[in-house]
Amino acid sequence: MKNITSPACLPTRNGRERLYSIIDGLEVEVSVISNPYGLELDHLFRMAARINKKRGFLFVSKLLGKHIPVHPSLSLASGAMLGCLYEAAILERPTTVSMQLLRDAFEDTEQADALYRRLMETKIRVEEPTLFIGFAETATALGHSMFDAFEGNADFLHTTREQIDDMTSLINFEEEHSHAVSHRCYALDPDLFGKASTIVLVDDEITTGNTSLNIIKELHHSFGHRDFVVASLLDWRSTADRDRFAQLETERDIRIRCLSLLEGFITVNGAPLEESLQHSPSVTTDNVTFRTYDVSRFFEHLDIDYLKHTGRFGMSALQGESLNREVKRAADYLVSRRTGKRILCLGTGEFMYIPMRIADLMGDEIYYQSTTRSPIHPMQREQYAVTSSYRFDSVDDPTVANFMYNLSPGQYDEAFVFIERKYGPEQGASFEQALSRIGIPIVNLVFFSQAQGSEEHG
Repeated sequence: MKNITSPACLPTRNGRERLYSIIDGLEVEVSVISNPYGLELDHLFRMAARINKKRGFLFVSKLLGKHIPVHPSLSLASGAMLGCLYEAAILERPTTVSMQLLRDAFEDTEQADALYRRLMETKIRVEEPTLFIGFAETATALGHSMFDAFEGNADFLHTTREQIDDMTSLINFEEEHSHAVSHRCYALDPDLFGKASTIVLVDDEITTGNTSLNIIKELHHSFGHRDFVVASLLDWRSTADRDRFAQLETERDIRIRCLSLLEGFITVNGAPLEESLQHSPSVTTDNVTFRTYDVSRFFEHLDIDYLKHTGRFGMSALQGESLNREVKRAADYLVSRRTGKRILCLGTGEFMYIPMRIADLMGDEIYYQSTTRSPIHPMQREQYAVTSSYRFDSVDDPTVANFMYNLSPGQYDEAFVFIERKYGPEQGASFEQALSRIGIPIVNLVFFSQAQGSEEHG
């Protein structure tokens, strides 16, 4: 094994292979077999050790806006890039965006802005009823941004880990390797699944494909769907995994096609961590100013105090246009409240896409990421993906640990934290304590629910 002070990734025999020495006792070798846009691996991910007995490593995406801060338009464009792959491979049409423009977006923020605007101006039209499903928690924004690249007969839903009272999940399925295994699918339109001819499943990464196979089995059993597309940023399925996809196609008489920005094989050596070896850094809490803003008036809501157009309850391409107007109004308002230069915009849990869209409209020097359930071991090491970790209790369920990663004192001078539903003082105490420790002097809490009796401060 490599010494812990050595770089976290080393090139092997050629540019299509890479050895990642994550920690002492854990290595992952990557062999790339497909890279349709010719993207650099270092633009897509870094590696970290995951605190999980079932899977000890994590490809930490530099596109998702989850664990690593991103330029918002690049993250949004990455979902639309999956749409371009779909247009070429599934719809068999030439895309209107050049590969050079796609690659340039990874090198320059202005090019990323230009690419995202271009993709939104030239949306892909679908006539066949198509349902895009983004997987919680990590791929809710990715799935929504892929869906948003389309117009016409397209709908979107993202799965959720939440159990929502007074609503019945239309399908349930499992993600065996995850720390939170159950997925639920709520939809206001009971025919959302039944009317779709093609189902597009969107995830940030496919390692075994088990999650996709589980929902495909449920959808085929419950609704008779036969045409599936699995879209992801990374596809690391083994030969045996790919054989299981082919076997299910034969057994169920269905079709499954897979798309990804990067495809290959991985070889894992070593054992996973069972607990973190390092605690979150300690930062003084002096001179942190909290401000509270309520932007609920800019958005449509459901009776259960959730936003209508997040995708959690299903939405159409036409409703996406309504969301665009809502996002613009909220962004204009928050820009008028901005006082800092270098800004962190922080989504929370599954609530990622709307915060990311708002962040994209808030001006220069905006960086976006979000809180997560995923427990990752932090370490100060060259090219290692997670350098700091802040743990807190979920505002929705205090028994569930949440985390913020890669934050350090002096990194930002103001933060906007986007929270879908208003919480009480006790519910938010752990979260706000963690926010006070990340070294950002001004923290703006932005609530999207119609909080009774709430007032703005600051």
